[in-house]
Amino acid sequence: MVVVQRIVTRWSKQSRGAAEATRRGALPTALPVPPAPEGAGPLLLHDVLLDEEAGYAPAETVAAHPLPARVAGLALDLREDGVLRVRSTPGFASYPIRRREESLFRLAPGHRGRYLANFRFTGCQCSARWWYEQWTVNVSHGVSPAVFPADGAAFDARADARVSLYGGPSRS
Repeated sequence: MVVVQRIVTRWSKQSRGAAEATRRGALPTALPVPPAPEGAGPLLLHDVLLDEEAGYAPAETVAAHPLPARVAGLALDLREDGVLRVRSTPGFASYPIRRREESLFRLAPGHRGRYLANFRFTGCQCSARWWYEQWTVNVSHGVSPAVFPADGAAFDARADARVSLYGGPSRS
């Protein structure tokens, strides 16, 4: 089974300062994966939202999907040799704009990968409301039970697509 856990941390424009950044930095980057629903397909999506407006209390959903799939900003498919191919999907609703699908990593059975990304969203042209999101997407291919370590170094593959959202230099 493939398990995708996307943890989205969302905050407002007013909370960009160092104190709030420190608070967000202490939020989890991996959580226990709930049991799969009865008769779940080959892909389980555990989607978690940590929203500033809710005091960063986790709001979780679990859903089963067939493969290939487009979920949580990813395109996932199994190749004939059993390797899971993970790509980011295009997105036009935020900065940075992702104009094309990009390969992130490939996972052999028994491996885990982590994808990091961040975004700045605006409500619409008539709204001054901005918000920011940081995504930590953990992917497990055939690791049972799907346990994701908080330490990013413990993953077999990593892709970091984070950029500077506040106008400074890009992250390296």
